[in-house]
Amino acid sequence: ITWTSAHCSKAGDMQPAEVQQESIVSYLPLSHIAAQIYDLWTGIKWGEQVYFAEPDALKGSLINTLKEVQPTSHMGVPRVWEKIMEKLKDASAQSGFVKKKMLSWAMSVSLERNLNCSSSDLKLFWTRLADYLVLAKIRNALGFSCCQKHFCGAAPLNTETLNFFLGLNITLYEAYGMSETTGPHCLSGPYIYRQHSCGKPVPGCRVKLVNEDTEGNGEICFWGRTVFMGYLNMEDKTKEAFDEDGWLHSGDLGKLDKDGFLYVTGRIKDLIITAGGENVPPIPIEDAVKKELPIVSNAMVIGDKKKFLSMLLTLKCVLDPDTSEPTDILTEQARDFCQKRGSRATTVSEIVATRDRAIYQAIQEGINKVNMSATNRVHCIQKWVVLPRDFSISGGELGPTMKLKRLAVLEKYRDEVDSFYEE
Repeated sequence: ITWTSAHCSKAGDMQPAEVQQESIVSYLPLSHIAAQIYDLWTGIKWGEQVYFAEPDALKGSLINTLKEVQPTSHMGVPRVWEKIMEKLKDASAQSGFVKKKMLSWAMSVSLERNLNCSSSDLKLFWTRLADYLVLAKIRNALGFSCCQKHFCGAAPLNTETLNFFLGLNITLYEAYGMSETTGPHCLSGPYIYRQHSCGKPVPGCRVKLVNEDTEGNGEICFWGRTVFMGYLNMEDKTKEAFDEDGWLHSGDLGKLDKDGFLYVTGRIKDLIITAGGENVPPIPIEDAVKKELPIVSNAMVIGDKKKFLSMLLTLKCVLDPDTSEPTDILTEQARDFCQKRGSRATTVSEIVATRDRAIYQAIQEGINKVNMSATNRVHCIQKWVVLPRDFSISGGELGPTMKLKRLAVLEKYRDEVDSFYEE
């Protein structure tokens, strides 16, 4: 644990207290390996100031703590970054015409510069001006005015979220690992970064791919000091996890580029195998639907052992300020989507109960666009349904780090799923 904390934090450019006083906010469950490494052991190693957030941090109070602390480094799971993005989009939707235009201009300039660092001096000037006039103020409002390193772990980031924060001049450095690797085994940072990659193995560790397909996707395997010894009193399960050469098999799918950067592309157990034997990774399809339809909060592909793919959808709704449970009221961004398509709906129930023609047609059109980009017809969404309530931790659809619990969702919405495949 101490070795991993030292080497990972060094790879992430965390500074010792005598060089710079690092400060972070601890808010994830301390039973989670990411929180143990990032919040506790790294803090001890480098002499960081660790501030503990309120118990309801994941329910909405996190930004208040960030604004008070102004951390120098912050780590969030993808859903946390997505929620921050959604709040900013809602705030933008409620602002005036001039503010909207200024923000749109500033973010487009910043995004272009961050995606193309070799751009001209003139573009660098406009980027600095946009940052001074607009973006720095937004980062300050989020509690990131002093934050130099923004990390993301526990699941891959989608392109929309990544680009949104690049538009705010915030680079999200992805980390990748599991409990069995004592947290991060691969890490991005200020000096080890490539878009969409989770970086390279921390010094002293290795990664390889096995059973690669024609596109270079294979199962990610780990070797090094981060890897655990085995499961306590579970010899059979331990033997299953390791191969004969001592490599730990992750169960995740990934690619390696020519420079050794790792890209996580899916999870073997999440891989959908249709009745026809086709392998379909669900996450790229789900991300594409959410990008095409800004009203959609969660999308989950169904199709394992089925003749075709279908999808469960939830809509973006306001969270209860006291319980942080999803309410029936659509967010400002979702209402704006409805208005642009001629619908007066302001709640999820209005849309679902009446099968709002304008919104259902817009959703179908969005899914049609995603289907047009599909690798083949097997990867197309044939049927879908809008659920009456967004996913949540208390509802059982999301885990403590906001990860989608696919099996729990399948069980909870068994009737809806079965209706897709009735003869």
